[in-house]
Amino acid sequence: MSNSDLVQYIVEQAGGAGEIRARKMFGDYCLYCNDKPVGLICDDVLYLKPLNQLEVLLHDCDHQMQPPYDGAKPHYRITDIDNRDYISLLVRTVHDNMKK
Repeated sequence: MSNSDLVQYIVEQAGGAGEIRARKMFGDYCLYCNDKPVGLICDDVLYLKPLNQLEVLLHDCDHQMQPPYDGAKPHYRITDIDNRDYISLLVRTVHDNMKK
């Protein structure tokens, strides 16, 4: 279960990507950019959808892929959430490169 204050912090950090919101789902959260789901926040960790376009932008520490919960497909586990420009870029990249 994620801390709601941390979830709000991540939403604020990603704010440069567009209209960001988090919706509570099963005790954790789905992260949306302009009403498109771009990732999850599970157990106080940000996970973004695995897209090739995202990999070239990731810092070395953010290359780890793992499922955000049991039974889920692996996502990028994002550990550097304190850099607002970086988080906004990653979220915007996922948003812009998702299939319509």
